[in-house]
Amino acid sequence: MKTTVRGFKRLVLAAGVVTVGLLLTACGSNSSSSKGNYTSELKQSKQLTVGLEGTYAPYSYRKDGKLTGFEVDLSKAVAKKMNLKANFVPTKWDSLIAGLGSSKYDVVLNNIAETPERKKSYIFSTPYIYSRYALITKSGDKTINKLADVKGQKLAEGTGTNNEALAKKLGAKTVPSGDFTTSLALIRQGRVKGTINAREAWYAYAKSNSTKGLDYHQVSDSQAEPVHISAMFNKKDTKLQAKFNKVLQQLRKDGTLAKLSQKYFGENITNK
Repeated sequence: MKTTVRGFKRLVLAAGVVTVGLLLTACGSNSSSSKGNYTSELKQSKQLTVGLEGTYAPYSYRKDGKLTGFEVDLSKAVAKKMNLKANFVPTKWDSLIAGLGSSKYDVVLNNIAETPERKKSYIFSTPYIYSRYALITKSGDKTINKLADVKGQKLAEGTGTNNEALAKKLGAKTVPSGDFTTSLALIRQGRVKGTINAREAWYAYAKSNSTKGLDYHQVSDSQAEPVHISAMFNKKDTKLQAKFNKVLQQLRKDGTLAKLSQKYFGENITNK
């Protein structure tokens, strides 16, 4: 078949139009794909912005002026697998959760327990800590060694904590305590019978402090269900939550979660 010069030019022009159209379609497709990706939900491009206290060892705290801790290292590991840089925003507890609501950061990792009340406003990752309760008493005290024994007894508990709620539910008389170390001091002094707290608080304390004069009682799951500690997101950030969960599963499978737990707690507190 013959093609005139004018006809050939028309064919070339038509091919060019088709090529440009395909390129525009491809670009449009990539743009649309990017908008549907978890990265579109990030506060800052190429960064995972994490809210935490930075004053709560061994979860997040400062050592020689540098931010460190279990949740700091976990955030860095997650961000790395997401090809992002972890950007930390230390915030006081009183305004930490509110800061997430106002999109100050993408996620909060701060030993946050999943509760029905929090689930009304936020969504959570799969748990990275299964926090189990422990009962700490004075050495040699045979009158209190399980949860059923705390009824009517004085226990040192942090105001507004899950520990205080459980103690009251079991009929104990609670004495306000500012922190775990203070609670242990009250037990040693005989001012309270004991304290209900997270086993990881005991592990972290025992890692660098003497536990002389104290007895640790593991509380079985049948007495009190484990508390799920998870990363918290805004409800709209479902794609970011899904990606975080996928990476968290990888870190669990490759042993990173267990390794970080051993480093900061001396025990693996990440298993269900």
